[in-house]
Amino acid sequence: MKQLRQRAIRDLVEQRAIRTQQELAGALRERGFRTTQATISRDVAELGLIKAGHGGAQAYALPPRLIEAETSGEDRLRKLLKDLPVEFRESGLMLVVRTLPGSAHAIAAALDRARWPEVAGSIAGDDTVFVAFGDRGSLQRVRRRLAALAQ
Repeated sequence: MKQLRQRAIRDLVEQRAIRTQQELAGALRERGFRTTQATISRDVAELGLIKAGHGGAQAYALPPRLIEAETSGEDRLRKLLKDLPVEFRESGLMLVVRTLPGSAHAIAAALDRARWPEVAGSIAGDDTVFVAFGDRGSLQRVRRRLAALAQ
């Protein structure tokens, strides 16, 4: 639950100006998270959120290290997909990525770190990654993007 809540916090501060922990608590409630002020305070500290200028006021923002980590997620994904043989197959609203034994976890971790909004989530086995999507259009966009990165 903590990881989901912290991912929601990251998304919220990227999408709109959140000036206080009280505003953050309200935005989280809109997304179905019930939290205490102490939990939000810990999450803000653990994520290392900073205050930055936003529309003439100070609002929470992601620290540069988190932004760089997200960028490096796509860079890591590009490197893995170029270095490893991969095969993509669609199954319903899931993309199945097959690769060498022992490589699936690295691909799933890089995909998660890239934080593409179309991806609902992923799970990795030894040589297979299942990537879940909310709709067919998202699945097809990500499949094309992954195929391009593998080139």
